[in-house]
Amino acid sequence: MLVHHSDRGSQYVSIDGDALQAIKDMGLAARLARTNAGEGQAVAAARLGVHVQMIARVEAGEPGVAIGHVLGLLALYGIATKLHLPGS
Repeated sequence: MLVHHSDRGSQYVSIDGDALQAIKDMGLAARLARTNAGEGQAVAAARLGVHVQMIARVEAGEPGVAIGHVLGLLALYGIATKLHLPGS
């Protein structure tokens, strides 16, 4: 469940436990794949064209990271993702 909040003019979304765990799992998978490939965060950042801090945020499972960065890092190391729609 996503819940929209407003705090002093800025908006943010609370993510339920299952979705938050999925984000953390993706970050862990990315980190394991990167380290198994023998690459550091700086190499991954250079390959993706992002700052090294972005790699750290993805791997930490931070929910505010853009989905493109998460999926890009996973794809960089050969991890495929598949969307499962309800009822399918």
